[in-house]
Amino acid sequence: MVTLAIQAGGQSRRMGRDKGLVRLGGRPLVAHLLERLSGLADDVVVTTNHPEAYAFLGVRLASDPVPGAGALAGLATALEAAAGDRTLVVACDMPFVRLPLASHLLALAADHDAVVPRLAGEFEPLLAVYGRACLPAVQASLAAGQRRVISFFSKVRLRPVEDDELRLLDPDGRSFFNVNTPEDLLEAERMLAHETGASTSPEPHPPGD
Repeated sequence: MVTLAIQAGGQSRRMGRDKGLVRLGGRPLVAHLLERLSGLADDVVVTTNHPEAYAFLGVRLASDPVPGAGALAGLATALEAAAGDRTLVVACDMPFVRLPLASHLLALAADHDAVVPRLAGEFEPLLAVYGRACLPAVQASLAAGQRRVISFFSKVRLRPVEDDELRLLDPDGRSFFNVNTPEDLLEAERMLAHETGASTSPEPHPPGD
């Protein structure tokens, strides 16, 4: 069983507003990810510390016990909420994740506890797959005062996915494009306008939007 966990619990300081609800092509960023990836999963959860704002999605929501505790704590929330043995974790500000790449990461997870892309030597832990076996290691890192997601990697069976392998599935690397700032959002609008086959079907809107 596979869970899709979209991480929307960050503080969005550079954007100045909740990134998951920022509109790209007229739809919230989180809706783009649900459209692209929910077909891969038997179970979907969005982690957010503002569940009332995400209720319109009609999916399960999970909040951090201590809001603002960092990305590692957010991962713990996702894994604790996940019903699946494998959890595809994706940040809400990555609206161009390619389905073939996500499918490949999930396939690799059959033989590993964590499957994490590594671009130019740097891990991308918020577009990755984590097995249920990762949760105790995540919790141990949190108990030791760690906040970085990579802090537990040495404690699990890790499968890095390197540049050459990633390029086969996502040649232009757009899966890893983050919408962090208003300038990034303008670039994302340009990218979406040129994306072949982008869906134009309507998505649910937040109440009062």
